[in-house]
Amino acid sequence: MTEGKKEPIWTRNFISTSLSNFFIFIAFYGLLTSLPIYVVDELHRSEVDAGLIVTIFLLSAIIVRPFSGKLLDDFGKKKMLMISLIFFTLCSFLYLWIDQYFLLLVLRFFQGIWFSIATTATGSIAADLVPIKRRGEGLGYFVMSTNLAVVFGQMIALTLIQTASFTILFLVFALLITVGVIFTATSKIDENHVKTARKRLQASDLIDQKALPIALVGSLVAIAYSSVLSYLSIYAQQLDLLDAASFFFVVFAVVMLVARPFSGRLFDLKGPHIIIYPALVLFMIGLILLSITETSFMLLLSGAFIGLGYGTVVPSMQTLAVQAADRSRSGHATATFFTLFDSGIAAGSYILGMIATQLGYGHLYFYTAIFMLVVIAVYKLVLHRKKEAPALQLKQSNG
Repeated sequence: MTEGKKEPIWTRNFISTSLSNFFIFIAFYGLLTSLPIYVVDELHRSEVDAGLIVTIFLLSAIIVRPFSGKLLDDFGKKKMLMISLIFFTLCSFLYLWIDQYFLLLVLRFFQGIWFSIATTATGSIAADLVPIKRRGEGLGYFVMSTNLAVVFGQMIALTLIQTASFTILFLVFALLITVGVIFTATSKIDENHVKTARKRLQASDLIDQKALPIALVGSLVAIAYSSVLSYLSIYAQQLDLLDAASFFFVVFAVVMLVARPFSGRLFDLKGPHIIIYPALVLFMIGLILLSITETSFMLLLSGAFIGLGYGTVVPSMQTLAVQAADRSRSGHATATFFTLFDSGIAAGSYILGMIATQLGYGHLYFYTAIFMLVVIAVYKLVLHRKKEAPALQLKQSNG
């Protein structure tokens, strides 16, 4: 008996959507890396103020994210993607003229609104395009566009910080996101199914209850990762390892690219837990290595473990969130997952910034690694309750 031909993942629309997502996140991560240094060095503000630049952006994204699923349903996924990308791009160009901290906060808040809608749209479109039986593999490849953007966005930012002015840096990222607009404009997304007769806003339009438990675990992972996302550049600068920090994300990408095809197929064949538990442990090891880093080699080694762990666990959890929801609610499931994920990044960026100010970055990364034990415990609890639910329903029906 021969196996039937697999439905393709790498369609033209899937590639266009992934590239649009890639350029959105290149700008996002590039600015996320460079703006804390810009705030401290150019605007002469504190490290807590630098963390607030990250938090205020994600705060607006968190506020808007629950409404994103309904916006996509009511107005169409591609249309909302185009509108949000245009405004996101305009905001990217405005950095060229902003040189006051308060105005920068306002701009970050406004840009976060459009980032929230755009990334919900790309994630939802990708979930619709991927064959159901290959979702673990397909969404893993899609999320890889985000992970690669971490590498290129932060590598470009760290390179430009050392070789060019912030004006050039802001211009480069504005032009890169413009490329994302072009890919979106040239894609052909079938939106005939995007119709809704219900106009009144309900709780189910904001949060998908089925996706909520795994989204909660994702938010805890995001808290831990915010320590890397927001403060690695400052930590590396203090250690005089800023040059090596650029290659940190190269190593991150290489190990992720090697592991992604294998982990995605294993997810589909054997289930998520054989992937997620080891990935969480690897992420924890990477944070421990980062906490004791003194040389370039140790910094890059920590990048390998973090890339393998974090780069595997996030697409797996996003896939679980989409799988938990009904197929017609992919937008709501995506919005739910990223609402909590963004909340974790925002809370972590601000709270961990205060901890770093008091204890130093080495201690920060060590305690964040210990926090990963809590993440593993919560994931196990969520898994246990998920297994109990069908059994309880069966018992009630028999009773």
